[in-house]
Amino acid sequence: MCGIIGYSGNNQAERYLIDGLRRLEYRGYDSSGIAVASSSGTLQIKKSKGRLSVLEEQIANSEAINGTVGIGHTRWATHGEPNDANAHPHIGQQKKIAIVHNGIIENYLEIKNYLINKGIVFNSETDTEVVAQLLEYYYAKNSDIMAALYKVLSRIRGAYALGVLCSDHPDKIIAARKDAPLLVGYGEDCNFIASDITALLEHTRTVSYMNDNEIAVITSDCVKFYDMDQQEIEKRQKAVKELAKH
Repeated sequence: MCGIIGYSGNNQAERYLIDGLRRLEYRGYDSSGIAVASSSGTLQIKKSKGRLSVLEEQIANSEAINGTVGIGHTRWATHGEPNDANAHPHIGQQKKIAIVHNGIIENYLEIKNYLINKGIVFNSETDTEVVAQLLEYYYAKNSDIMAALYKVLSRIRGAYALGVLCSDHPDKIIAARKDAPLLVGYGEDCNFIASDITALLEHTRTVSYMNDNEIAVITSDCVKFYDMDQQEIEKRQKAVKELAKH
């Protein structure tokens, strides 16, 4: 099963992402990757098929990844074979949007063909890249990332846990959930998203579970939740000792 980790804080994101992915290895995977937003808004993507150690070696042999906000993913291949191109995160054509995704987008071929007719060029065989490209397509129309995300969520069908970075908002992660597990973790001068509490136990013991059709906006010092009517909602925080009751 695929795994998601995201970090927004005051320290370099890379080590938190790799640590989270390592803790998710037990779920099984055939590729992994991370995306980190620099302070200037550049989205830095590193991903690779194979074990997490392959990704770590790639990172070690490349320029330093600087940034305090990022998302990571371990993937079992569904749409497309396990290779570097199909690994997450996926990025839009204009490199404005990066996405990690658990779940299945049932109508991705319909949307993909729509975007191809609009001149969008795809780099993978995945349903996830369709979400990244569609979000960037809508975002380009009015530069409102939340409005664009709501349009995407109203159009896609299927299951999803999404972690989103936008180059114009390098201080935040946006998350959305429907029929796939996703939670928010509250740390000290940092906050997280994850598909599994296991990824966060080193850093926090307090979480909020996202329910279906909820969106979260996460920065280092603030988490806000919204429903599909774009209304802010309150979420209960739970201590780790309560997790068995969830």
